[in-house]
Amino acid sequence: MSPTLPLFGPPQGERELAQTVDIIAQAFAMPPEEIRQRIVLGGSETWVLRAGDTVTATAALLPMGQWFGGRRVSSAGISAVGVAPTHRGQGAGTQLMEAMLRQARAQGFLLATLYPSSQRLYRRVGFEQAGARVEHRVRMSGIDVQDRSLALRPVEASDVPALHEVYSRHARLQQGWLDRGPYVWTRVTHPRTELAYGYLVEGSAGVEGYLYLTRRVLPASYRQELNLTDLIALTPPAARRLLGFLGEHRALATEVVWRSGPADPFLFLLNEQTYESKYLDRWMSRVLDVRAALQARGYPEGSSGALHLEVEDELFPENRGRFVLEVSQGEAEVREGGDGDLKLHVRALAPLYSGFLSPAALQLAGALTAGEETLRTATALFSGPPPAMPDIF
Repeated sequence: MSPTLPLFGPPQGERELAQTVDIIAQAFAMPPEEIRQRIVLGGSETWVLRAGDTVTATAALLPMGQWFGGRRVSSAGISAVGVAPTHRGQGAGTQLMEAMLRQARAQGFLLATLYPSSQRLYRRVGFEQAGARVEHRVRMSGIDVQDRSLALRPVEASDVPALHEVYSRHARLQQGWLDRGPYVWTRVTHPRTELAYGYLVEGSAGVEGYLYLTRRVLPASYRQELNLTDLIALTPPAARRLLGFLGEHRALATEVVWRSGPADPFLFLLNEQTYESKYLDRWMSRVLDVRAALQARGYPEGSSGALHLEVEDELFPENRGRFVLEVSQGEAEVREGGDGDLKLHVRALAPLYSGFLSPAALQLAGALTAGEETLRTATALFSGPPPAMPDIF
């Protein structure tokens, strides 16, 4: 390896690429060729940490956004984090993540988001739980919705732009949902080791909803489980038509399963609680630019108030200190200064920012301190739907 290569950067040459693929393959038990296609060469930015002529750790950066308060906030999705087995327990993971976060901030991302394999590692560099990914498993016998007022047909290639628009219209009304890029969309339409079938429903005004499903044969049985990689509806008729379509598979399938947040409107359409919901993952976020991130998100329409924050951040000096968040009719301005009545570490800012934990809950956990009036203001400004993320990356 050339001595001019930096400690941290993209993999250089076939030797480093092979080392990178090997680290990820061992970390995630994935076939090396799939890693090359999906992770290293599939639209993400791959970065490595070096020690001498050896790649010791690797991670990928996925450009994306997340919706908060109806506004898109730029977010760096961090995935494929792996440390070579012979270099674990020596600080390589922390060193890698600090470098990744500096890189993400330098590229202008306001947040970093990931699914943690170890919370301790990510908490050390400022991440904290910020939302959930919930799995809903519905028994076919309990789907008794029937509504054929909208036409349903298979998705065609020419429909893809319309489906992206339908997803975007729905996602921007949620909290924490992704503004998907090509990599995440590929995981929806072409999931690993499975074949996905797309179906849409449309009315006089165009596409109103769609789903993608895969069929999983149950062990020692001819019966199936329907796995949904996406389930989106913009209107009540679309929701009922899609749910009824799923119910029509009861002759062969026993259950249908999909991922969303804890409050899913499709479950509300069922007459009985013929389903089970469980938390699969809690994703974590890291605020990279306190001032810009607070100003970028949306706040409840018509809300007004001011918060005086004092933030600690060991990694980014620009995030340390006091900031005043002023919201007027849902529009935010952030400036430096103020009396710092709401004191918290940048780690605790993530669940406050996303609405995953209330200010009172964070104070009870010892993650912030504030006076009663400040707590009321913070509660009003950061209220909203429970943050969720159906996608994994």
